[in-house]
Formats: sequence, structure tokens, C-alpha cells
Amino acid sequence: MHKPVLLNETLEYLDPKPGENFIDCTFGFGGHSLPILEKINPDGKLLGIEYDKEVLSQSESQDNLILVNDNFNNLKEIVENNKFQKINGILLDLGISSWHYDKSNRGFSFQKDEPLMMNCSGDGLNAGEIINQWPEQELVKIFKEYGEEKFPGRIARIICQERKNRQIQTTKQLVEIIEKSIPARFRHGKIHFATKVFQAIRIAVNHELDNLENVLPQALEVLEKNGRLVVISFHSLEDRIVKNFFRQSARDDFLKILTKKPIGPSQEEVNLNNRSRSAKLRAAIKI
Repeated sequence: MHKPVLLNETLEYLDPKPGENFIDCTFGFGGHSLPILEKINPDGKLLGIEYDKEVLSQSESQDNLILVNDNFNNLKEIVENNKFQKINGILLDLGISSWHYDKSNRGFSFQKDEPLMMNCSGDGLNAGEIINQWPEQELVKIFKEYGEEKFPGRIARIICQERKNRQIQTTKQLVEIIEKSIPARFRHGKIHFATKVFQAIRIAVNHELDNLENVLPQALEVLEKNGRLVVISFHSLEDRIVKNFFRQSARDDFLKILTKKPIGPSQEEVNLNNRSRSAKLRAAIKI
């Protein structure tokens, strides 16, 4: 269930060696971290950061594995608090785990009927608040900017009409509203008609783009010289932020880019794990 995406490529570009220290900013269930640990044993250490308490509770710290329940947005502070030094590589896998879609019961998937939450931490702002309380123009903005949705105005308008009559509390209710908001010919495309709205809401709930913009300069700062930074993104908005940061840092002589173009999964990996299909890996080294 917890297949790490682009694992071989991640190991290739991070290039972990015995005695080195790494940070996995999105530890999850350790899908990337455990193979890294095997490479850096016996003296290397790995700092795993996981925002979701429920996910983290299923793993335990060890002598060479330090686990922290926090947002990677606080990377520099986490590093200082744990006195974690001489960092040779940092990984950011920005995807939502299969567990969140399949098991969390927080409404990440439009294919199930669950409460509208979508918060990776399990608390704080949730999708229900956004859908039921945010002004129509704010909904239009996030659907357009975060979801790149074709019909942001129509969907936002119908949502606001519907919520006057009853609270929109479940994913099923929201999917039904989206379906009747868009023209019939757009309801059976290559991707599900609710995909972009769900993506937009999830990004807004978890401040995903802001967190990414905040963590990248922190990662560059805490890395040792010749330390490597690998970022796996899953949609164009994330990839654009990473690409622009890498390019600017390369122009400023802080980074050397290792991937001229983003690395995608092989067809074999997509066949084994369909959720890997949109993954893009970019890597750079601190100079």
C-alpha cells in the first residue's frame, strides 16, 4: 500500500554512503527512508519529519533514526532542536500517501463518501470550513490558481447556492455539486471531473505551496557543501516552484542542477503503482 515513488532514482541522486546523514522531510511510512538507512549504516543517521501524528505513530525512532512530528515548513528549527548536523542530503516527496487516500477517512478521495477534511495533520483548517464558509470569490481563486480548473466560477457559484440550503459535509455531496456545475461534455474526460477541485481544496487546507516555497531555502541553508537535494512533485504548480528555485539558486552559484529535465517514472513503475504516473523528480547539489 505504501509504495515509495521513484525509489531507485531517489537513491541514485541522493547517493547515500556509509556514515552520512540525511533528512526525509516527508517520512510517511519510511518507504524512502528505510532504503537510505540501509545505505548509510552503521554510523549514518536519518532525521524523519512527519506532519501526521497518526502516520508517525506507526513507526519508532531508533539509534540512527530520529523521528519528529512537525511540519517541514519548520525545517531549520527542527534541525537546530535535534542538533542534527553535517547533512549530506535532503528528500522532499510531496505526494499524499496512499494511506491518506485509502485509510485516513479524511475525504482526500472523491471516489469514497467521507467527511470533508483533507488535512494532513488531522487537525486545524479543514475542507468543510473552506467549502461552507469561504466567500465565493475566494473559492473561485483557489479553484483557478491551485486546481487550474476550467469552470471555477460556475462551481463556486453552485457551491454557494447549495450551502444556503444545507451544510456540505461529505465528499459525495461535493462531487455531486461539481458534476452538475460543469457542462455534460466535460464530465467524462481523461481525468475525473472532480480531480482539480479536490486538488485545489487540499492545497489550500494544507498550505502546500507556501510550505514548499518556505522549505526550499531552508534546505539549501542547512545542507553541507556537496549535499544533495531531491524533490518529488506531483503537479505542475509544485514542479514550477522547484524548477524556479533550482534555476535561481544555480544562477546565484548556490546549487548545481543534476536533472536538466524532471525525471518521471518508468512505464513498469506506473503499471505497478498508477499513482506514480504524475511524479517528477528534480535533483541538485550544493556548491
